[in-house]
Amino acid sequence: QVQPVESGGGLVQAGGSLRLSCAASGRTFNTYAMGWFRQAPGKEREFVAAITWSGGRTYYAASVRDRFTISRDNAKNTVYLQMNSLKPEDTAVYYCAATDIATLGPSGSWGQGTRVTVSS
Repeated sequence: QVQPVESGGGLVQAGGSLRLSCAASGRTFNTYAMGWFRQAPGKEREFVAAITWSGGRTYYAASVRDRFTISRDNAKNTVYLQMNSLKPEDTAVYYCAATDIATLGPSGSWGQGTRVTVSS
């Protein structure tokens, strides 16, 4: 079981960048695909990006493709989300979780999330 702890959120102007980190406990971290999800105010949680256990394949929601990059460092049990060219509609609480690559849905526990606010 992977227990994630997200960090790196904050307030940024439109067009700016942020890098989110997800430190995950558990000795089996490097056997799990991991993903980032987000929940905007008044909306349901949605998929953002995922990465296979080896880091060899990545997947993105259409709304963030070419702006966001997911990566992982298995030696540090950490997954990253580099977010560039941020838009106000990226404002949300971002969560990471173990992810089912077949469905791009969460398959593990949620962390507390990290809030990203993009001002126009």
